Amino acid sequence: MATTQKLQQEDLVPFFERLMKNDPEMSTAIAAIHTLIEFLKGNTAETVSELTTDLKEAGHQLQTSDQSVVSVESGCELFLRFITLTALDKQDFSECKRLLIERGQLYLQRAAQARAKITRLGMPFIHDGATILTHSRSRVVLNMLQEAAKANKRFTIFVTESQPDKSGYIMEKSLEEAGVPTFVILDAAVGYIMERVDLVIFGAEGVVESGGIINKIGTYQIAVVAKAANKPVYAVAESFKFVRLFPLNQQEAPNKCKEGDSNGSDMSRHFSVDYTPPSYINLLVTDLGVLTPSAVSDELIKLYC
Repeated sequence: MATTQKLQQEDLVPFFERLMKNDPEMSTAIAAIHTLIEFLKGNTAETVSELTTDLKEAGHQLQTSDQSVVSVESGCELFLRFITLTALDKQDFSECKRLLIERGQLYLQRAAQARAKITRLGMPFIHDGATILTHSRSRVVLNMLQEAAKANKRFTIFVTESQPDKSGYIMEKSLEEAGVPTFVILDAAVGYIMERVDLVIFGAEGVVESGGIINKIGTYQIAVVAKAANKPVYAVAESFKFVRLFPLNQQEAPNKCKEGDSNGSDMSRHFSVDYTPPSYINLLVTDLGVLTPSAVSDELIKLYC
């Protein structure tokens, strides 16, 4: 049994990364939940306690992938919390397992509907003639802008190049295909372009307890410039990205580094995410509603209690 379980654990990350590769539009957290459900189906545990422990270990294993650690962590935690809320007083363990899988699939269905809800709630913020600045590439922001274009709203997008992976160019291509005038700007040009912008819209890899967000590196400095220029900043994120973290500064935010040079010095590393405090965010558009940053902690309590 131990060997089988070890093989299942070793297969988790490759399965998860195949999901992401086969469907680039799939959210990282959704892919993690898919993986946990498949793991749950083939798990050989004989008690609910063992099964829960195995699922927690599987979630930790998924966090070793090259995808967003914060999104994976929040998605796995909320998934585990949701499925274990069901009554597990059945004497037959196989029936308990069936109920857990059923709950997991229900959670997955609800999570998959999050983008549509966010788009509906976020559409009023995109008005005719608006000039919008966004950063990097966010699937949920892209979906909202595409739907706004389908609704015949006329607006212009500036998107940052977003070094080091230059994902802003991917965002530009998708928006141009939707008929949205889009211009890529250098990351260093944010201050220059801000006076021409009406609003800023970000995605988020994670929404922390304070109402701040963890997102692609460069988000924080854009938010600082926007506040100095008195431009509204809206963060757009699914509720399965709400995570129980309370960073007070950049060093306390979860981060991954990518080596830039081979000399091994700290200055050669490219940090992938940063933390934007709630004071720089006007509103968060989520599938739970349009929230002020201060309301996030209450929603986290509801999700985890």
